[in-house]
Amino acid sequence: MKKIIILAALAAVIAAYYVFDLGRYLTLDGIKQAVGQWEAFYGENPVAVLAAFFAAYVAVTAASLPGAAIMTLAAGALFGLVTGTILVSFASTVGATLAFLSSRYVLRDSIEARFGERLKAINQGVERDGAFYLFSLRMIPAFPFFVVNLVMGLTRIRIWTYVWVSQLGMLLGTAVYVNAGTQLVQIESLSGIASPGVIGSFVLLGIAPWLAKLVIGAVRRRQVYAGFTRPAKFDRNLVVIGAGSAGLVSAYIAAQVKAKVTLVEAKDMGGDCLNTGCVPSKALIKSAKVAAMMRAGGTYGIRPVEPDVDFRGVIARVMGAVKTIEPHDSVERYTDLGVDVVKGYANIIDPWTVEIARHDGGTHRLTTRSIVIASGAQPVVPPIPGIEGSGYLTSETMWDAFAQMDEAPRQVAVLGGGPIGCELAQAMVRLGSQVTQIEMADVLLGREDTEVSDLARAVLQEDGVRVLTGHKAVRIEGQTLIAESGGEEVRIPFDVLLVAVGRQARLTGFGLEDIGVDTGKTVTTDEFLATKFPNIFAAGDVAGPYQFTHVASHQAWYASVNALFGMFRKFKADYRVIPAVTFLDPEFARVGLNEREAAEQGIAVEVTRYDLDDLDRAIAESETRGFVKVLTPPGKDKVLGVTIVGAHAGELLAEYVLAMKHGIGLNKILGTIHSYPTMAEANKFAAGNWKKAHKPEGLLKWVERYHGWMRG
Repeated sequence: MKKIIILAALAAVIAAYYVFDLGRYLTLDGIKQAVGQWEAFYGENPVAVLAAFFAAYVAVTAASLPGAAIMTLAAGALFGLVTGTILVSFASTVGATLAFLSSRYVLRDSIEARFGERLKAINQGVERDGAFYLFSLRMIPAFPFFVVNLVMGLTRIRIWTYVWVSQLGMLLGTAVYVNAGTQLVQIESLSGIASPGVIGSFVLLGIAPWLAKLVIGAVRRRQVYAGFTRPAKFDRNLVVIGAGSAGLVSAYIAAQVKAKVTLVEAKDMGGDCLNTGCVPSKALIKSAKVAAMMRAGGTYGIRPVEPDVDFRGVIARVMGAVKTIEPHDSVERYTDLGVDVVKGYANIIDPWTVEIARHDGGTHRLTTRSIVIASGAQPVVPPIPGIEGSGYLTSETMWDAFAQMDEAPRQVAVLGGGPIGCELAQAMVRLGSQVTQIEMADVLLGREDTEVSDLARAVLQEDGVRVLTGHKAVRIEGQTLIAESGGEEVRIPFDVLLVAVGRQARLTGFGLEDIGVDTGKTVTTDEFLATKFPNIFAAGDVAGPYQFTHVASHQAWYASVNALFGMFRKFKADYRVIPAVTFLDPEFARVGLNEREAAEQGIAVEVTRYDLDDLDRAIAESETRGFVKVLTPPGKDKVLGVTIVGAHAGELLAEYVLAMKHGIGLNKILGTIHSYPTMAEANKFAAGNWKKAHKPEGLLKWVERYHGWMRG
């Protein structure tokens, strides 16, 4: 109703303009005649005329009607330079703000619903440089101000910023036109006022802040490199430090665009993901799931059996999976692609020089135009008294230790309740270990919704894991971990202690501290993934903010392209749609917002849910535990976030990742054919539940009457 009132008011003003032919007064000849008639009245009733003129000017600009320039001339003729400038300055700002607010209130929601993803980048730019943009536009009289009002209303610029920048930006142009109006009789056309010379001057004033910004940026860049000598020529276009996911992709892209690139790796090609993380852990999880299914054979009409786990065979299979994938990331493959691969330790001597201590004993230096740091991350080991002598294992060291064992360790203590800790706890208990999981927080998977955290706990406990949340590890005595909760100590004996409390970026050992690259928990970068040195970039776990292999690959594209072609165009790293999967059984997958985050950020959402116990394929496979939960703006089908729990949740999530990336709403997902019977139908049925909740009940009643009438 409020929107209707606003539209009605605007329509009334516009209608009056045309019905009463008010436009005839807003021409140069018309205003000359009107000024003559109003001068005498102004002398007798100055306050009334000022108020009427102010209101008329506000109405014209608020309704985006033509004639503001003519009225500005009239202000000069009637009120003189000082009074006219003050009057028009404030009236134009008030009118422009009303037009701005009308656009924001009436149009912005619908525009964002349709073009939200495209507008995000614009809004980010406006948030950062909105005042500069607006000031530049306001300083150029040739640019239609009514367009500025309407378009800026669609952005997220603050109202107060819009008001004061508009007031300041329009002041000089207003003064020029008001001053011209004091000589109204001599003016034959507006072109004399807004001559190319005058407009050019305004343009220079408008872009002055941007020119100043560029100059300041250039000065700062020179200051950053102060004390370093730039080589006259370079051996390489790019040197990449680290051959994990981010480093491999960076080197691959550079080679594909025919740049000369050197990739330096101190350990194994493929990094943590291939050798100690994603690949071996998922292979272990699969073996553990087979063992669990053997125990649950009765569910499928098959006599259950207790699996005879050949632990050495399990680990051999895991390592076999690594060896099979290894050629994808090998030195030979990347050499064939055109990458100069060097095994050794890299040290950044200056922003353009990297010294490599090769594994073969040689040392040499390379000069390079750009550097990409992709050194990855390593497990965090908390400073618990006694931990150093405990023989603890991490996700990096556990595989070599397991390879020496004939049987699964009898007692395993898992320290940490995040994704890695949960995955390892479930896998090890399914392979026959007695597992105790210790988490200092009150819940597992603390970033997830409460029901997801609770379900993770239930799943682990059903498999036999002893879950101790709200317990802090305080010390280790021999092969016993002592945890404290509520002032009471709990003693947890172990044969193997797996530490999985998180990972930290590898920041030392390759010269960052020597050349002054800023670091905190990660290498500090801008939105283009550049460090304080514009030619040194970082990607992957070392850069953050997400520690996912797929994000590392994603960042690598931005880092390498900006490093190689940034002088022509730079690309901001895009983190709008980041999927994540915890590979428990069932899987936990999510993208975008969940309910907890929406509440913390004050974002209004509508939650649509579909439970898998209703899905034919899930019933047929006895995989009915789980759900699809979709968050949308109230009343709209735009996908803000999705959480999926269930078999193959990671695969099911891909449809929603695509939908969020490309602005596909639930209506289009509902209208897409999904093969039957598949787990993917759950996505369509979730969209169907949203549609049912938004049935046009009023229209359906009329449709029911229509059908009754058709039956006679």
